[in-house]
Amino acid sequence: MVSLSEDESRQAGTFRVRIPVRVYELDVQGHVNGAIYLQYSEHSRWECLRAAGVGQRALHARGVSPVRLEETLRYHRELRAGDEVTVSCGFVWDEGRTFQVRHEFRLDDGTLVAEVTGVGGMLDLRTRRLVADPGKHFRALATAPELLGL
Repeated sequence: MVSLSEDESRQAGTFRVRIPVRVYELDVQGHVNGAIYLQYSEHSRWECLRAAGVGQRALHARGVSPVRLEETLRYHRELRAGDEVTVSCGFVWDEGRTFQVRHEFRLDDGTLVAEVTGVGGMLDLRTRRLVADPGKHFRALATAPELLGL
């Protein structure tokens, strides 16, 4: 999986990562297996967090970790072996214990292939409960908070 340059990834204020489709990610119909789209979106999220200066170890040191609470995948077009897809990642902050993450999967010509939208939260690793204001933990660690919409 290939990350875009900082300039490329910050276009339109949304982080982007480029991912080549591999043969072993295909289903029996010859297109990308649905579970792989979720893996691509997960990769995009962690790459966005990494680019913003937020790492998993640093979050764990604070006693928290982001969790997925809900994800919706919407298909628009097939992806096949040899295709390369650019996956965006954009955070939308709510007023409570949750936030949204939106991903678009696009081909080089701009064709929308799929969308993944999700709801996440920040888990207190000790109490196993969601914390209030999850953005506060990302903001405290981020060197480029604008990548996270903070």
